[in-house]
Amino acid sequence: MATGGTGFDDPPAEVLAEAAAAFGLLASSARLHIVWALAQGESDVTGLAERVGGALPAVSQHLTKLKLAGLVRARREGRRQVYFVDDADVVTVVRLMVGQLSDRADRSDRADRSVRADRADRSDRAAEAPGRRLRGLGA
Repeated sequence: MATGGTGFDDPPAEVLAEAAAAFGLLASSARLHIVWALAQGESDVTGLAERVGGALPAVSQHLTKLKLAGLVRARREGRRQVYFVDDADVVTVVRLMVGQLSDRADRSDRADRSVRADRADRSDRAAEAPGRRLRGLGA
């Protein structure tokens, strides 16, 4: 294993391939939303479909893929399957990434609102300015 100058060893190729596969599954916004929802608490496929706004068969297919990859697990309760994320590290990664992006979007929205307010204020002042100039000229 090579060291990249930071003191950390590069992970083996198999580990990188496994991580890429997991991130590839989470690259789907629908699957990411499902994992996000399951990170908040377990649910059956019907509850997940309602929460994420997906069709029941599509959510079921996403869950199957996530389950095969080991990102979610299920247990039977009577006639229904209840899904959950059993890996705290997956929950941490998803919450961290989504949380960071949400914070960034909030900051960007606040900055955009501030810029729009500043432009509107300057526009209002510019609209008033010609009247002031004309009054100053004796008009």
